[in-house]
Amino acid sequence: MTNVPLSILDLAPISSGSDAGAALRTSIDVARRADALGYTRYWVAEHHFARGVAGAAPAVLIGLIAAATDRIRVGSGAVQVGYQTPLSVVEQFGIVDALHPGRIDLGLGRSGGRPTPVTDVADRVVDGLLIPAPFDFSTLAAGPRFAAYATLLRQPGAEPAPFPSIVDDLQALIAGTLHRAGYDVHATPGEGAKTQLWVLGSSGGESARVAGERGLPFAANYHVAPSNVLEAVEAYRSAFRPGVLDRPYVMVSADVLVAGTAERAAHLGSPFRHWVRSIRTGTGAIPYPTPAEAAALPWSDADQALVRDRLDTRFVGTADAVAERLQTLRRVTQADELLVTTITHDPADRLRSFELLAEAWLGA
Repeated sequence: MTNVPLSILDLAPISSGSDAGAALRTSIDVARRADALGYTRYWVAEHHFARGVAGAAPAVLIGLIAAATDRIRVGSGAVQVGYQTPLSVVEQFGIVDALHPGRIDLGLGRSGGRPTPVTDVADRVVDGLLIPAPFDFSTLAAGPRFAAYATLLRQPGAEPAPFPSIVDDLQALIAGTLHRAGYDVHATPGEGAKTQLWVLGSSGGESARVAGERGLPFAANYHVAPSNVLEAVEAYRSAFRPGVLDRPYVMVSADVLVAGTAERAAHLGSPFRHWVRSIRTGTGAIPYPTPAEAAALPWSDADQALVRDRLDTRFVGTADAVAERLQTLRRVTQADELLVTTITHDPADRLRSFELLAEAWLGA
């Protein structure tokens, strides 16, 4: 069976002892190599208030990466549209698309809402794919730290519009069909852009529904919220109506780390648990430690429980072993494309992981 297309999600991680400039230069270098290896897309994430992540402004970074590459599609995974107006997003991506027409993806993420508390659910295995018990984000999102951050992400008194109306306005601005108070609205640049619109989601809720009802492609998270991936893709496919696409198109993400031996991969991946812990305790991603630095950090049973689902669903090992597990993910989710994200302290190890995976998956 022919393998489905493979794409990359880049978090622009900052390594301990390094800085944002080095992280961003690495992102551009990795994108150039991914372009040559045959990866389909190179997406960048949007994160704020994290000392260990440099990708706070996707449109800016996408423009820099698109200028440094030739073929690969470049996009956002995802723009947090609850913190911007549809017009500002379309204009930003319209500028990049005007310079690199037909290569830019605008991935949309719903932001500013409150996660639904989860109920007790046990781990399960579906046709070889682990679906872990869900992590409860609701307590974390309801904390005072996030309320303080929201005051900086939004204008005073502003509240995000409903996600469906944001997506509709984005589509109308690109199509040139938006009207307000009896006036035609034209975004320049942006109107007529050949940007490909995506919706990203971590559950079977509103994002999956909106993507399906508008006939848009949908990206589901197995790396951030692995417990909900099957629910998300099922909700999207159930809601799908022909629109931009004639049939559903699903991309599924995964945390991946490949090395020459399983032992080497496990060693390089050992800091990951501390990095995830920093996110889930609400302090934001820390600069990514070396394996030696990670070994010296305290760790408890409570810490292990906090990050267990992310560790158990990470794809770590040799290229053949990881490719086999990715095939399971593809088969169970019926994904049309996979999106892999990799983080290591040394950028050379991250680049090598993508190279080894490309050899096994793409025949590069």
